[in-house]
This record gives sequence, C-alpha cells and structure tokens, in this order.
Amino acid sequence: MSKKASTYTADDIEILEDLTPILHRPGMYTDPVNPNHALVEVIDNASDEGLAGYAKNVEITIYEDGSAEVVDDGRGIPIDIHKTKKIPAIQVIFTTLHSGGKFRKTDSESVYRIAGGLHGVGVCVSNALSTKLEAEVKRDGALHQITFGPNGKVKTPLKKYKKLPLSKTGTRIRFWPDPKYFDSVKFDLNELTALLRAKAMLLPGVRFSLGLEKNGKIDVQSWHFPKGIEGYFAEAIAGQDAVATTFFGERYIVDSSESDSFAEGEGAQWALSWTGDGEIINESYVNMIPTRQGGTHVSGLRDGVYQAIKSFIDHHAMGQRGLKVVPDDVWCRANFVLACKILDPQFKGQVKNELISRDAFKLVSQMIRDPIELWLNQHVDEGKRIAELVLRQAVQRTRSAQKTERKKSSGVAVLPGKLTDCASEDPTRNELFIVEGDSAGGSAKGARDKEFQAILPLKGKPKNT
Repeated sequence: MSKKASTYTADDIEILEDLTPILHRPGMYTDPVNPNHALVEVIDNASDEGLAGYAKNVEITIYEDGSAEVVDDGRGIPIDIHKTKKIPAIQVIFTTLHSGGKFRKTDSESVYRIAGGLHGVGVCVSNALSTKLEAEVKRDGALHQITFGPNGKVKTPLKKYKKLPLSKTGTRIRFWPDPKYFDSVKFDLNELTALLRAKAMLLPGVRFSLGLEKNGKIDVQSWHFPKGIEGYFAEAIAGQDAVATTFFGERYIVDSSESDSFAEGEGAQWALSWTGDGEIINESYVNMIPTRQGGTHVSGLRDGVYQAIKSFIDHHAMGQRGLKVVPDDVWCRANFVLACKILDPQFKGQVKNELISRDAFKLVSQMIRDPIELWLNQHVDEGKRIAELVLRQAVQRTRSAQKTERKKSSGVAVLPGKLTDCASEDPTRNELFIVEGDSAGGSAKGARDKEFQAILPLKGKPKNT
C-alpha cells in the first residue's frame, strides 16, 4: 500500500451538499425504472394544496418532447427571501434537501399539518434528475419564474414577469427527466392514470386532469368524484357479485382530549365489500399517498374487521365446533379502500410504498372496530351472509390442510430422529445398518454408500433375540 493511500485525515472527509446526495445515489431517492416517481413528487405538492383547502384544480400534461407539467391553482410556492439562506424560498425548496413547510406537525397553525410531504426531499429529486426544470408562480399580484439546468443548478434566477390580480394564484412546474438516471424516460401512463383517479377520490373538492400531447394536440381526461370514496369504490366493484351492501365509514379524532395516543384530525375512512367472485380490490392510502405494499394501517384494518366479524359469529352462535376462524378467512374475498390521515407517518423509503408507523395499527383498528360491529348488528341479515362466506372459507381451508397432511403422512413414513436415510426409494435394494451409539454411527456414515445404505444409531446394545 502506498504512503498516500495509508493516510487518513480530515482532508479525506467529504460532505455531500445541496443536491449532490441525490446525484450520487439516485436509487435511494427515486424509482430508476422510469420518471413516474419524480412526477408524483410534484403532483403530491399540488395535492397537498388541495388537502389544505386552497387548490381546486390540478392539471398534469405529458408532452411529446418527454417533459411533464403540473399546474395547480393553490397559493403558489413562496417567492420571498429566506431569512437564513438569503435566497428566494422557491430556490431553497428546489435545491436544498430537507427544506419545506411540512415539518411542524404538532403546530396547530402549521400551513401543512397533515400532508404527504415528510422530509423536504420530494421536488429536489425532480429537479436534480432533470436536464431542465421551469417553475412559474402566480403570487402577490405578479407572475414569477425561475429555471434550473442539468443537475438542478440555477440557470435563470427568479424574475418577476408581469402584474396579475391578487386573486390569481398558483404554481406551474415543468421538467425534462435526464435519461442517464432512468431505465426509460417514458412515463407509465397506466400507473399515472390510476394514481390521478385515486387522488380525485381522496380529494372530492379537487378536479384532476391528464393531458397527452400527440401531433401537436393535447387530449385531456379528467376525474372528479364529488362523493369521494363512495363514488370511486362503487365504480371499482361495479358488476361484481356482492354478498352484502358496501360498508362505508369514517372516524377521526375530533378533539385531542378524546385520546392520549392520537392527535386531532387523525383517523381513517374506508369502503368494505365482500364479493363471491371477480378480481379483489385492495387499495390503501396515507395522507393521499398510495401505499401499494400496505403497512401497519392495513394490518390495523384487518385486525379491527376480523375481531368484529369473529364477535358477530360468536354472538349469533354461527360457529361450528372445532372450527377456528383466522384473519385470512375474513379477508379472502374482501375488497377495500382505506384512506388514513396520520400526523407524522413513517414510510419505508422515499418512494413511500409501505407505512411502518407502529401507532397506525392501533389507530385504524380502534377507528373501525366499533363502527363495523354496530353496522353488522344493525344489518343482521347482511352480516350473516358475510359470516357464512367467512365460515365456508374456514371449512375449505381446514379441509385443504387436512388433505395436505394426509398426503404427506401417506407418502412417507415418519422416520426416527437419528436415522440417516438413503437416496434410493427401492425397498428391494436398500439396506439399513443399525449401529451402537453416535460414535459408531459417525463412522458408518463415512463408509456407507449414500445411494442405498441407511444408518440408524441406537443408545445401548440391542438385544439379539
């Protein structure tokens, strides 16, 4: 090893600042398959404006040149000078990791008390992994614009372009994904369409639209669910053979005095339906973010519903002697959409596909158990149909397990614990050597032919009678 390589001093310590961590390890911050996640980060910011009650429209456009644009009519990203960084706040948001207005979750006056943003990373990823990004803001009676170049560097500083009425507010973001960071720079339109439909369901007061440019013309599709989760879920399970009417519900902490564990505004809304056939719909969201891999909130839903149905079966003496109902019996044919509001959710990774907040299990389980127990006992006939479906599944599962066990036991005899079996299954050829003790057994194993000779060590001397 050279002398230079063996030294290790303060000069060897590097600090990755600004957007460098994203450029250095992009896979830690986004999905490298395509730029969908980079676009979703921008959409989530616009959606948070809708959740806060300021935006009524969120418009997404995919252009032929590979760029994507998100426009909302919210308050507009702040453009005044940040008192610490001494640069416009919008520049801080796009170039400084862990910056944003969504950290003060316990402050009742916070601009984003319940929101999808958590770490102040989102649009930094969109900017860093683009060859160009344009941000345009309508705010404070004027139109402002700032442009970023490759790797998120400021290309054109923030400028005021023209005056506008004070009532005109909103944000427009357009970015061009950098091909070197993605397997493909094409957006997955099916995934994007599903996401926007879900966002429209979660925000009944907001209209979402997707425009696709083709041959210079833009075709627009929009989604708006005035009835929220009810309209969305009814459309999702239309045509399926429902065992009972759909159970819709919601429950939130109205006042902090209600709970020592949860804050005001936390809770969930849900739609539940059991169907006899067809594709199963299982969707979950936290603060409007889709959790495709579920998480602790889904586990809480499963627990609360399972306990309620189990209690209903016991109360109406519907169970069979010796038959145990397990959660999978309840959920085998259950369709659900679950949307939670959690003050400070913890996700597994920046892509946020799975919720790992431990308190979410208890929150959702408590929020849903009493309402569904009440619903089942108010709709006894429908409750019994659901219970019968669950019991049939339990019987089927038990019989299947018994068949599997019989098949296993009939195929191979139970072997003594110390038997070292041979490979051959031909009883006319196989040999069994019974030896005294483990020591002799070890020697015999080393000398045997593994193909047809088995060894069984015994304790003590066998009687030769």
